[in-house]
This record gives sequence, structure tokens and C-alpha cells, in this order.
Amino acid sequence: MEYLFSKSTEALSSSVVREILKLTQGSRVLSLAGGLPAADSFPIAEMREAFDGAFHLGATALQYGLTDGYIPLRQWIAERMKQKHIHVGVDNMLVTTGSQQAVDLLSRVYLDEGDVVLVENPTYLAAIQLFHFRGIQVIPVEADEDGMDLDDLAKKIAQYKPKMAYVIPTFANPTGKVWSMERRLGLLRQCKENNILILEDDPYGEIQFDGEAPYRSIFSLDEHPTNCCVVYTSTFSKIVAPGLRTGWALGDERVIQMMVKAKQAVDLQSSTIDQIALHQLLANFDLESHIAKIRASYKERMEWMNELLLRQQWEGFSWQKPRGGMFLWATLPEHVVSADLLKIAVEEGVAFVPGEAFYAADTKTNNMRLNYTLLNHEDTELAISRLGKALERYSKVTV
Repeated sequence: MEYLFSKSTEALSSSVVREILKLTQGSRVLSLAGGLPAADSFPIAEMREAFDGAFHLGATALQYGLTDGYIPLRQWIAERMKQKHIHVGVDNMLVTTGSQQAVDLLSRVYLDEGDVVLVENPTYLAAIQLFHFRGIQVIPVEADEDGMDLDDLAKKIAQYKPKMAYVIPTFANPTGKVWSMERRLGLLRQCKENNILILEDDPYGEIQFDGEAPYRSIFSLDEHPTNCCVVYTSTFSKIVAPGLRTGWALGDERVIQMMVKAKQAVDLQSSTIDQIALHQLLANFDLESHIAKIRASYKERMEWMNELLLRQQWEGFSWQKPRGGMFLWATLPEHVVSADLLKIAVEEGVAFVPGEAFYAADTKTNNMRLNYTLLNHEDTELAISRLGKALERYSKVTV
């Protein structure tokens, strides 16, 4: 059989993170690569009770449901969003199979082949992968520690006439940076003036380490939900468990209903029983205390990795200490190609994500993303030790 794949598959590439995860399954390799939450953060006993509660509803838990999502769950999300200065109703919300699906659905209904999306550089690699698959032009905007450079943003808007901007302004993946209020408002203003939709991805916003008030989402800064310039998406993957594959998208009802139609064509609906069980959990569980424990645990793990890296004093190795999220973004000496270093690191028993996969253009090859949430202190120390051995071996090979 000669398989005649569509032309769009020419743009498909394997996820670097997923390929690296394969290397660590059932092996001695310690992973600093994936964005995996700590397994000990999962509310296993409470989740078991929640599923039992779902079954008490009888056949409803196993039946087809609304494409938009289980109404009580959407009502619960809408109520909690008020804490974030977001005021929406259930008609402004779609439950998705992870927040990644929200990115996919919006791109399906809003972007045509050849349309332009503006992104930070670097940014979330799976979003780049998805946009390229759909034949969308991904144009990077210059950025610093405070977010997109507003002058370069204006220049790129004038030059490329983009239809959308994709951003992760709070604890970005992969850099961990937090946008300043000036940059959030500046992006919102320029996009409103030029009729550009903003897709705000916020999977990490709850994992905040400093004592400041929660950082305001761009969605909350706009008039919403009607005529809102922003579609906001988030997930329960980081604050409950990723195996539930439950996220949500918020926006103007017209945009959300278009996404609902697209979802009907893609998977009809997200899992009924998972949504009902999740709602059972949230209705009988102190989520705020649970999130506080996750924050404390992840902050401790981040501080430990930061301390271990400070001890190493590797020449030319630098990073910005994270204020939240799950990742530490490190810069290596310019002559180091992190993808080549990874091969040696895996031989030493440690994995990370080379930074080049996160660039839409103007790729830099001397960065790496390190995850600090998965491993315990002992394994993190061993992983950093192994990374040091890999760097030492690399330096001898490249001399």
C-alpha cells in the first residue's frame, strides 16, 4: 500500500520533549526535560472518592455530554475566575481536552493557511509545532525579561499584518519570565487598535512563588467577555492532575461557539466521567490549600536546583531565578550546542530539553530548559552532578 499523506504532514515534526521522555521511561536516565508535575502532588485518595461520587449519578457519568462541557464544572470555573478579576458566564466557556486543544481549536476557526501569528522568541514549542502544521506563519517579536518589546511589536504589526498574537505572559514556557504590567497593557492596546486577537495561554499562573498579588491576566485587563480582544486558556493539569486532560477556554461567546463547532468535528466532547469526577472533587476539596502546598513544594525544589547550580560555578553558565512556574531557562557558552550536549548527558544518565526547539526563528543553540518539579532533592542533586560530568566531557570533545 502506498500511503498518500496530505501535504500538511510535511510540516509535522515529533515533539522534542516527547521524544526525550521516551529515553527516560524505565531507564536510569533522570529527567529534567518534561513539564511533569510531581507525582506526590496528585490528590489520589480524593480523586478516587470523586470518581465514586460520579458513579452515584448513575448512567449520566458514562453518557455523551455537551460539547461545551459539563455545566456544573463550567459554573465552578466561572465562580473561581472571579478571584482573578475575570467575570464570565458558562456561554463564554468551553471545556477542552487539555489547554493544548484550545490552541488547536482557535487556530482552526480563526486562522487560514498563510495567516500570521506573532509570538515571543523563544516560546512554547507545541504551539509552534501546531501553527506550522496548519501552514501558519509564525513571526517572533523581540523580548526581554519584561515581555515583548513594544516597539518591535509595533514594527512587526505594521510589516506582517498579523491576525493573532500567542503569548504566555505569566511564568512563560520555556523561560519562566513574567511580563510587566506595562507590557501586558501595551500588547492589549496595540492589538485592539489593529484588530488582532490575543491567545493568552496560562497553564502556570497558579504556581507563584513570591508574596505579591497574583499577576493580572491580559484577559482580565480588557473589557470582557463581549467584544474581548483576548481568548484565555488554562488547565487543571498543573493544579490537580494532567491525566484528567481537562482545560478550558474563555472568550467572547461568538468565538467560543465557533470553537464548540470545531470541537464537535474533532472529538464531539471531552470525557464526561472525567469532568463529572473533577467537579465532584472540586465541590468537596480544599483546592486553595492544595495549590498552596504545591507552590511551597515547587518553590523548595526550585530553590534547591538554584542552590545546586550556584555551587557548580560552571564557566559561562547563567540563568534567571524563576518566580514561579515549572522551568529554569539556562544559557550556556556560545560555542556549546545543547542538542549535542544532550547526547552526552543521556549517556551520563540525565536529560534536559535543548533550547533550539523553542525558537520560531533566529534560533539560538546554546540554551536548555530544566524542569525542577518532578524529581526529589536527592535525584535532583544526582541529575545536576551528571549534567556537570556531561559538560566536562563535552568541553574535552570540542576543544
